[in-house]
Amino acid sequence: MSQASRAHTEHICSAKGCRRYAAHAVIWRNPKLHTADRRKVWLACDDHQKSLADFVALRGFLIEVIPVESLTDADG
Repeated sequence: MSQASRAHTEHICSAKGCRRYAAHAVIWRNPKLHTADRRKVWLACDDHQKSLADFVALRGFLIEVIPVESLTDADG
């Protein structure tokens, strides 16, 4: 399997029941549970990016939404 194909299958949307390719990374942190340097990630397809980001934003946990390609080792 090529590296591009492997990356495509490794980034699956985190929305319940969705198996689509994730193009977005919803970065969040619960400050009551996680240290300031911790970055939790939910992956999102185009259809679920807004709903996943809104879910964590409503709770005050959203840090940012970035393209999956921009994830680093610090995310996760």
